Amino acid sequence: MASQLFNLNKQKDIKPPVSFLTNEMKPFNNKEITPSDIEVIKESEFIELRDFIYGKCGIFFTDSKKYLLEGRIKKRLVVNSLMTFREYLNLIKSPGSNQEINTLMDIVTINETYFFRAEQQYDAVESKILPELIESKGSSKQFINIWSAASSSGEEAYSLAMIINEKIRPKYPNLNIRIIGSDINREVLETARNGIYGEYAIRHTPKEYLKKYFTFINGKYHLSEEIKKMVKFIQLNLFDEKAVKSMNFIDMIFCANVLIYFDIASKEKVVSLLYDSLNKGGYLFIGCSESLHGICSNQKNLKS
Repeated sequence: MASQLFNLNKQKDIKPPVSFLTNEMKPFNNKEITPSDIEVIKESEFIELRDFIYGKCGIFFTDSKKYLLEGRIKKRLVVNSLMTFREYLNLIKSPGSNQEINTLMDIVTINETYFFRAEQQYDAVESKILPELIESKGSSKQFINIWSAASSSGEEAYSLAMIINEKIRPKYPNLNIRIIGSDINREVLETARNGIYGEYAIRHTPKEYLKKYFTFINGKYHLSEEIKKMVKFIQLNLFDEKAVKSMNFIDMIFCANVLIYFDIASKEKVVSLLYDSLNKGGYLFIGCSESLHGICSNQKNLKS
């Protein structure tokens, strides 16, 4: 049965790192660099930077996003005491630049989510999909594996954990289930592991869940250890073929509101890798505004 889709160089003449800047690269009079000191990004630099980011994570910045990208990355030039985007390109392409590249990926990836965002999908998981998966596995004690593939700060994965703990586990006390959340962005993963959220993140959380699974402390909502223990978070780049292939035997993959940031070629690559990670008859969930039309034919839509 087809998988199912629920749709609601090393370079020469590289300029040295910050701590070894030559006098000609230092700001005049040793003045601390501010954003206003930095040269405007040149068209050739924008294209080179865009292509570098695309090669690392598959996210493509169109020409209309030039100033957005410039504004985000300018902060890194300030931190690294660099005055031109050419110097920054030299930095990220130099040996030993993995830490700065990771920080760059944190900056360019978009992270906006909240608890219980995809209500219709969660309803389908609770009422149809999980019961069917549990029945199909029978009493074999096999694990049901759920992967939140772009988990951001954890709201999606934790929403699923709360639903399972509240609605599914009482009916199936011997249920074996794994929930994994992954993201390329290290900062949001740290937020996810801490499980501490503001008003925006919890604004659609049902009152009964809010009361049972959160504690309000100093203006923040702290998620219970019971739910936090149900989810494991890892750093993973969906554009990294080897990393995604390590995720296998998955029954449900949630990858909502991510594909819209990829071009066609990147979408085809990522979707193909995700489908390869699914068990036969598994489910891929994407965002309500997203479509795989023209990307993949190996799916069956599940109507709500």
